[in-house]
Amino acid sequence: QVQLVESGGGLVQAGGSLRLSCAASGPTFSSYAMGWFRQAPGKEREFVVKWVTGNTYYAGSVKGRFTASRDDAKNTVYLQMNSLKPEDTAVYYCAAATSIAAMLKNDVDYWGKGTLVTVSS
Repeated sequence: QVQLVESGGGLVQAGGSLRLSCAASGPTFSSYAMGWFRQAPGKEREFVVKWVTGNTYYAGSVKGRFTASRDDAKNTVYLQMNSLKPEDTAVYYCAAATSIAAMLKNDVDYWGKGTLVTVSS
C-alpha cells in the first residue's frame, strides 16, 4: 500500500506559478503508475498529467504550461505550474495506480488528500 501527501498549493494571481509536490510512502514507489488529477468546484475530477511506460501525458488544457517530474530516489513527484489561469483553480490530487492499464483508464488505486490551488484574476 502507498500513502500520498501533497503540498505546495496556495493562492496565486493569474500568470503566476506554483510547484506542487507529492511525497509517497512505501518501498515500491517506482513500480506505481503515477499521475496528477484535479477537481474544480462543481466539476468532476479530471486528469492533469500521468506517467505511463516512460511517457508523460498532459491534458490539453495544461499542455505547455505545466511540467511534471518524478524523483524515484526521493519517492516524490512534482507538478510545476506556470502561466496559471483562474480556470486552473481546483483541488489537485496525487494519484497512484498499480498498473499502467489502470492509470490509462484513470482507474486510480490510491489518492492523496489533495492540495488547493486558487488562481485569482
